[in-house]
Amino acid sequence: MSAPDGSPVGAERSIGQLFASATTELSALVHDEIALAKAQLKQDVKRGATSGGAFTGAGAVLVFSLPMLNFALAYGIRTWSDWNLAVCFLLSFAANVLVAGVLALVGVVFAKKAKKSQGPQKVAASMKETAGVLQKAKPHPRPEPAAIEDRAPAAIEAVARSSS
Repeated sequence: MSAPDGSPVGAERSIGQLFASATTELSALVHDEIALAKAQLKQDVKRGATSGGAFTGAGAVLVFSLPMLNFALAYGIRTWSDWNLAVCFLLSFAANVLVAGVLALVGVVFAKKAKKSQGPQKVAASMKETAGVLQKAKPHPRPEPAAIEDRAPAAIEAVARSSS
């Protein structure tokens, strides 16, 4: 098993390696948060487009079906019931308004879902939480001086030479 930078787990890593590893992981986290925000925003736009399409459909049905459907329905009602022709036209108009109303309700439902979604706000809150956790993070405890003296003098000498 190895650490993210490829070194074996349990092996001592330098501060530079630890910092590079932390920077890489933090960068990956930020990229993932941005990808999540984009995906949620795309879903919200899709819901909004569905809502707009339903409203457009309701308007198109009302506009394009009224003349033909009103005449056909009114004459059909008159043939079936022998009522006054004006009443038959009012009934056919009411049927068209009912269909348009149902389509408008579908549009309202999708508009509320799109408005209620808090995708980007959730991601921003998550990023603030991550930043808060990182600010409260405590450094790894340093070994006591006695533990350092137990090491071989050659290893200490090698470290001293590499740092000078």
